[in-house]
Amino acid sequence: QVQLVESGGGLVQAGGSLRLSCASSRSISSLNVMEWYRQAPGKQRELVAEISSGGSTNYADSVKGRFTISRDNAKNTVYLQMNSLKPEDTAVYSCMGRTVFRTYWGQGTQVTVSS
Repeated sequence: QVQLVESGGGLVQAGGSLRLSCASSRSISSLNVMEWYRQAPGKQRELVAEISSGGSTNYADSVKGRFTISRDNAKNTVYLQMNSLKPEDTAVYSCMGRTVFRTYWGQGTQVTVSS
């Protein structure tokens, strides 16, 4: 079993920055992919960014050039650096870790961007 705990959310003004953290109870090297999702009220959950065990990354078009996903295997933590935040980035952000057989979710952290 893997527990994922997100932190770093909060209230920020448009144009500001936040860094989200996702701490794993198990080595993230054993997880094939780590992903950040977000869900805004009344909207479907969407994939924001992902990083493979080899370090390859992918981003949603809406966040390219503004968000950066990274991982620190020594700390078993994945980060999402969010810059130039916009009100439309407001959502609950959740991390997900995936192996071949299982997926694991954190509880989510609220990000609110004021205009």
